[in-house]
Amino acid sequence: MRALVTGGSGALGRAISEALARAGHEVWVHAHGSLARAQEAVDRIGAAGGAAHAVAFDVTDADATRMALERVLECGAVQILVNNAGIHDDAPMAGMTQHQWRSVIDVSLNGFFNVTQPLLMPMIRTRWGRIVNIASVAGVMGNRGQVNYAAAKAGLIGATKSLSQELASRGITVNAVAPGIIASQMIEQTFPPERIKQIVPAGRAGEPEEVAAMVTYLASDAAAYVTGQVLSINGGLA
Repeated sequence: MRALVTGGSGALGRAISEALARAGHEVWVHAHGSLARAQEAVDRIGAAGGAAHAVAFDVTDADATRMALERVLECGAVQILVNNAGIHDDAPMAGMTQHQWRSVIDVSLNGFFNVTQPLLMPMIRTRWGRIVNIASVAGVMGNRGQVNYAAAKAGLIGATKSLSQELASRGITVNAVAPGIIASQMIEQTFPPERIKQIVPAGRAGEPEEVAAMVTYLASDAAAYVTGQVLSINGGLA
C-alpha cells in the first residue's frame, strides 16, 4: 500500500514512517518547508530496505497542498494516511494572541481537511483505506495553557468520528491516536523525569516507536473492524 505521513520529518513522524515502511508499505514522508528534512527520513528507510519518497508543502495552504498531492497521486491512490502535522504555541488564554490561536487551529484542523479531502475519492475507488489522525491527551482531557492546542485536537477527534461514519461502508477506517507525554527534545525541557514520575502512573514518558506501533496496527488488515475510535497511549494518565 502507498502511505502518506504528514509531519513525517519530526521525531514521531519519522518513527511512524519507518514503522509503516517496515510493514511493507511505500511511504511518502512529508515536511512543512524543508525537503531535506523529509529526505533524511527517506534515506533511513531506504538504508533499512524500505521504499519511501520525500515531499514538502504547507498543509495550511490549500492550493499548494492540492498541487503536491496531485503529483503523489500520479502513481496511484494513497490508501494509508497519517495526519500527524501539528504545532503548539502555548499561553494562558487571557494572554493568548490571535496568531497563537489561529496558527495552531490552522495546522491541525484546516491542515487535516486540506490533506485528507483530495485523497478521499481515489481512496474510495480502491474500496480499502486507513486514515489515522494524531490527536493528543490534551484534546481528551484539556490542559492548562493549551486552550488552542486542546481545541484543535478535540476538533480533530470530532472530525475522526464523523468521517468514520461516512467511509465505513467503503472499506475505509478512520481512527485517532491520542498520545500523552512522548519522549522528545521538547518534552525533556518541559517535563523533568521526576515530574513525569509524579503524573504518569507508568512512571516514564512514552517512546515514539510505541505510538508508531499503534498507528501501524490501525493501518493493517487486522484493524478492519476498528473505526471511529480514539486510542489513548499515555501510560495510564487519566
